[in-house]
Amino acid sequence: MGERRSIMPSPAVSGMTAYSVPRHGAPIDLWLDGNEGAAPPAELIERIAAAGTEAMRRYPDARPLEERIASMIGIDPGRLIVTAGGDDAIYRALKSVLAPGRELILPEPTFEMFERYARLAGGEVARLSWAEGPYPVEDVIAGISERTAAIAVVSPNNPTGLVVSEDDLRRLSAAAPHALIVVDLAYAEFADRDLTGAALELPNAVVIRTLSKAWGLAGLRVGWAAGPAEVIGWMRAAGNPYAVSSASLAIAEERLSHRRSVGEFVSTVRSEVKRISRAIEDLGGRVLPSQANFVLAKFPDAAWVRDGLAGLGIAVRAFPGRERLEDSLRITMPGNGRDFDRLLSAIETVLAPEAIIFDIDDTLADVTESYRRSIVETARSFGAAASPADVARLKAAGNSTNDWELTWRLLGESGIEASFEEVRRRFEAIYQGTGERRGLKENESLMVDSRMLERLSRRLRLGIVTGRPRSDAAAFLAREGIDRLFSAVVAMEDGPQKPDPVPVKAALSALGASRAWMAGDTPDDMRAARAAGVLPIGVVAPSDDPEAARAALTGAGAARVFLKLSQIEEVVP
Repeated sequence: MGERRSIMPSPAVSGMTAYSVPRHGAPIDLWLDGNEGAAPPAELIERIAAAGTEAMRRYPDARPLEERIASMIGIDPGRLIVTAGGDDAIYRALKSVLAPGRELILPEPTFEMFERYARLAGGEVARLSWAEGPYPVEDVIAGISERTAAIAVVSPNNPTGLVVSEDDLRRLSAAAPHALIVVDLAYAEFADRDLTGAALELPNAVVIRTLSKAWGLAGLRVGWAAGPAEVIGWMRAAGNPYAVSSASLAIAEERLSHRRSVGEFVSTVRSEVKRISRAIEDLGGRVLPSQANFVLAKFPDAAWVRDGLAGLGIAVRAFPGRERLEDSLRITMPGNGRDFDRLLSAIETVLAPEAIIFDIDDTLADVTESYRRSIVETARSFGAAASPADVARLKAAGNSTNDWELTWRLLGESGIEASFEEVRRRFEAIYQGTGERRGLKENESLMVDSRMLERLSRRLRLGIVTGRPRSDAAAFLAREGIDRLFSAVVAMEDGPQKPDPVPVKAALSALGASRAWMAGDTPDDMRAARAAGVLPIGVVAPSDDPEAARAALTGAGAARVFLKLSQIEEVVP
């Protein structure tokens, strides 16, 4: 037998990374990172049933949809092809004209699939800068050569939202009659002017459109391309013959009958773009003028804003490692009042908090040798083989704010029956101390420089939400000389315990604040903060394994920001 060899990727594929970002399992419930449109009317599903099982059995026929779209835009059906989303159309167009030795001119940053598909087609890419301002038509024209086979024009551009003019298109077409002008108009519905008609008048341009954005059918993968009949013929030959399923075709055709709802959605989005742009700039960010369904916002620390929004359940698109976009976030407009208000509130919370709320145990106070040790010693006094690792495990599992109850649960795991009152009595004797024994509470120490808290209190209102009895909380704060810094203290006696958001909301009310951050070390802290609309900040307890603790806090469905308390002062605006 010959030597076994590993499968090797082609040069065009080597080094590529997956484009799509998996969304399952993430604690996000408002996805504003993909530029999708609003959900279409539910009755569209009925179109699938009306088509019957015969439509599923037979190969799909895209001609009826192609004829309908062609009629809508006033061209012959032979000049139009339905594709599997706009991506498929871009790939077919580039594959039709690119090859080794041929070149795509690509103003960037722009839709990243252009470069990827150009490489897969064997072509080369000539990059130009279009980070801000008008389309760099002079630079593009200067770069045209005999090698130029395609020029990318994305308007509104993704991810900047910038636009191209009709005159730009005409000048490109005249300057490069031997090249294909690929005009990606995925966001045309949101723009001040639709360039479809102008592009279709050019002899060497192909227009690409999609039903993924304004029409809300991203999951069905339906797009189309229109241009010279010869080019469309090349594109048919460059891809699969049955690229779009019968179900997708049927729903897409029905969706085109709902233009009014699309127009209303577009109008709402355009208004949201203006409102969010003003709000972000008022908060110290910078927003490029956008005619798409998103904005590109620039921040001194874009990763912090991204993670903060994720902690509040909102996903936006960041571009780590991409030149000219490291400081940027692309934020899709939700297109409805409820979600837009939530987005606006979240951005204000991340960028302009009015208050910071702290848990005490293992956040302000190191309780490794006090509360945590009291749990272990109390459990052992009943004969349970408890360890600090058991305490960390139960804390990570959640519903563990009350240390008396946590101790009682440890006993139950060991099969030991004991009254809750007896558990509480023994715990308190160990923690508070007796005439014969020094209490473990004396082992507690402040985990952060009190001078930092003093400075922080001059900038923001500070509060406490703790599962401790009020007397224990007050004793620790007074012993450390920081009690005067906190305008509100919500303790065990004040109502339900975390993860219920009630105590966090009570602290907000007492502080007179609507926007706040909350630092805590347990999933209960994270869940309570998130449910109260407060930014959760994860703090790893001194005695916990950092990796396991971060996993537990992230798994709580909230924590995306992790800080040492000493770092909070650095990130507060």
